[in-house]
Amino acid sequence: MTALPHLDGVLSADEVVQSAESIAALQLDTGMIPWFVDGHCDPWNHVETAMALDVAGFHREAERAYEWLVDMQRPDGSWWNYYLPDGSVEEAKLDTNVCAYIATGVWHHWLCTWDRGFVDHLWPTVERALEWVLGMRTEAGTALWARTEDARPWDYALLTGSSSIQHALRCGAQLAQLINEPRPEWLAAADRMAYMVAHHPEAFEPKERWAMDWYYPVLTGAVRGEQAKAHLADKWDVFAMEGKGIRCVSDEPWITASETAEASIAYATSGDLSTATDLLLWTRSHRLDDGSYWTGIVYPTLERFPFGETSAYTAAAVILAADAITGASPASAVFTPRPQD
Repeated sequence: MTALPHLDGVLSADEVVQSAESIAALQLDTGMIPWFVDGHCDPWNHVETAMALDVAGFHREAERAYEWLVDMQRPDGSWWNYYLPDGSVEEAKLDTNVCAYIATGVWHHWLCTWDRGFVDHLWPTVERALEWVLGMRTEAGTALWARTEDARPWDYALLTGSSSIQHALRCGAQLAQLINEPRPEWLAAADRMAYMVAHHPEAFEPKERWAMDWYYPVLTGAVRGEQAKAHLADKWDVFAMEGKGIRCVSDEPWITASETAEASIAYATSGDLSTATDLLLWTRSHRLDDGSYWTGIVYPTLERFPFGETSAYTAAAVILAADAITGASPASAVFTPRPQD
């Protein structure tokens, strides 16, 4: 079995397994992993939970999660934004970032399992998804955020979304190389998106209030090296609440464990393992005895928000952060920087 992430005093290997068990307990017979009991599911967070399951060695459950995506994919390669436990659609919107993330997940699964047969099985699903996403590009090379059910697209791109999409395209290109069906055009599209993220943030809809727009360019490798370190340092005081975590939005004292863990991954990607470890430690205030995590905490009242909610994707982000810091699984390389060109 692959080594499990373990950080003394921060998150033990046994706790990683316990958190994975809390995710697996939510999985439905269909393979869908809702956010919480009787909750909805979106394909992006669904993939994130599958990745966390793989890190913890729950490969069968992860494969069932990917099979659900195979079953639910629309003929054009996309997925709806939110599904309910009965399989019905809660939100009929098609989000480019949500649809691209399966490529990251399947590449991650390959690195965890070396199961070539599963890659071959998922390849048509990945290919259709990425081709649909690429069909939503602007002339500048960014990806439009989404379109509605009647095919009218939003007229702007999101910085976080394009950051994540260019990373997914790179993962997809590595899958293509693995099966000897190279997609150099996917790499070219990823390079263009990364360039826009790193050098032309004004090309995206302003979302500076949100922490994700701060750390995602680094987490996904669009901003690298010394620029990445400077980028993270620039807004640390805006989003970090010392000893507590990362605000999901800059103007409210709302700490979310998922944003805190994802920021931890960004710092690990930049090479700052000390700050990454501190951030992961700060998520412990969200941890419950069963290994699940409160989604958010408001300070100083300590109110949980949304009220009483724990979320599978939050536990998943913590597991992935622990793996990024420790390098325990071969798949932790998914979040390491690309070699400098």
